[in-house]
Amino acid sequence: MSPGSRFPTAVDDRIREFLVERRSAAAAISADLSPIFDAVEALTTGGKRMRAGFLHWGWHAVAAARPDASHTTGSPSDPEWEAIVSMAAAVEVFHAAALVHDDVMDSSDTRRGAPSVHRRLEAVHRGGEWRGRADAFGINGAILVGDLLLGWADDLARAGAGALVPDRRDAAMQVFSTMREEVGLGQFLDVLEEAAWVRQEPQSLLQRAHTVAVYKSAKYSVEAPLLMGATMAGGSAQQLEALSGYGVPVGTAFQMRDDILGVFGDPTVTGKPAGDDLREGKRTVLVELARREMAPGPRTTLDELLGDPELEPAQIQMLQRTIADAGALERLEGMIDRAVGSALEALRDAELSRGAVLELERLAAAAANRDS
Repeated sequence: MSPGSRFPTAVDDRIREFLVERRSAAAAISADLSPIFDAVEALTTGGKRMRAGFLHWGWHAVAAARPDASHTTGSPSDPEWEAIVSMAAAVEVFHAAALVHDDVMDSSDTRRGAPSVHRRLEAVHRGGEWRGRADAFGINGAILVGDLLLGWADDLARAGAGALVPDRRDAAMQVFSTMREEVGLGQFLDVLEEAAWVRQEPQSLLQRAHTVAVYKSAKYSVEAPLLMGATMAGGSAQQLEALSGYGVPVGTAFQMRDDILGVFGDPTVTGKPAGDDLREGKRTVLVELARREMAPGPRTTLDELLGDPELEPAQIQMLQRTIADAGALERLEGMIDRAVGSALEALRDAELSRGAVLELERLAAAAANRDS
């Protein structure tokens, strides 16, 4: 088994151990806190660990290229192993926090084919036959769960970075802090765009949708984990620039694929209802590409129906056909291909380990061509 294949298991173990510790501490406060941990454990179990993987290969790309690379194994015997495992666990827990809050904002019923956290807590309320509104309890509880996850992500990040020499510790924590801020700002822009697009200049909507994609998802999904790993390994400015030049376009391709799956994805694979982004009113790059090519009538229909949570399956299918007929799907596929090409070009001649570059090339294709 290669070090890379061991890494996701190590991250899973670290998250599980951390949550056991936090559950034990919470149990000393009240047994009534157990629904929080039941929901968190369900959310954090499984998943692709994509962000953890990019962190690992960002670290390996620099560490294996160092003059002392003969001492770098990228395995549990490596002295930096525990540090990068904890930091990767932090990124995954932060991702879980973002999912909880995102599902609340989007009123999503499911996540990965299971009830979202606010729906899970709503069911606890109903099962207990408690007073008040079950949906309000679920939403309030989920907001607090997301906040707890953000704090726990900080704890794991400090534990990981704290094992490093001061300059690497500070650099890694700065990347983590920037990631947190950018995701929050990007999420706000996403919420804003769903409401404010109608008052914006029509020619600006595509660029605005692209900005949301970059800051809400692209940078924290790929670039930030890569840079965290690279700074933990003491990466040079040139190495960080190459990894950033790869990370932003791959993250953007990842989000563009997500936009396609949000409209055309198979619910049995994605774990989300068909056309979920249409019901949520997402003003994605895909939607804006379609709007640009539509005749006034179909464009008006799309604008009127987009964001209606009660869309019927027949209406979803009609909107899917309208978007496809506008050529938006093919245009976005072309943008994805060009983004991946730009990312691979950024790695050309970079002072990074050859093994890591090969893995990053594989991960770029996997992120851009996934089906869930």
